[in-house]
Amino acid sequence: MRPDEPCPCGTGAAFGDCCLPLHSGERVARTAEQLMRSRYTAFAVGDCDYLWRTWHPRTRPGSVTTDPATVWTGLEILDCVAGGPEDESGEVEFRACYQESQRTGTLHERSRFAVRARRWFYLDGEVFG
Repeated sequence: MRPDEPCPCGTGAAFGDCCLPLHSGERVARTAEQLMRSRYTAFAVGDCDYLWRTWHPRTRPGSVTTDPATVWTGLEILDCVAGGPEDESGEVEFRACYQESQRTGTLHERSRFAVRARRWFYLDGEVFG
């Protein structure tokens, strides 16, 4: 994905100004929602390394893979609880749309995030439906 293309996370900003600096390590997410958006983008562009690095060490798997047959087509943030720059934890509820072959679907999840060493990490999530 080119830096001047719209970021998959849906903010309307260019990828190079939005999630790419987080993926490349130039900066870290300031909020739980920003981390959640950047992780969605990592799924969309297949950045497994970023997904692994932003998964809390206590809950992350040994490795992370993405399915190249899954095309992520949209993100909608439904709710945020805490997760601000001064918080230690937060939750983000979202819907992420995808397409696999001829089938479309939606992932509806409430994700939990925590701060460790002054950085946001994904802890886990509750998937609905």
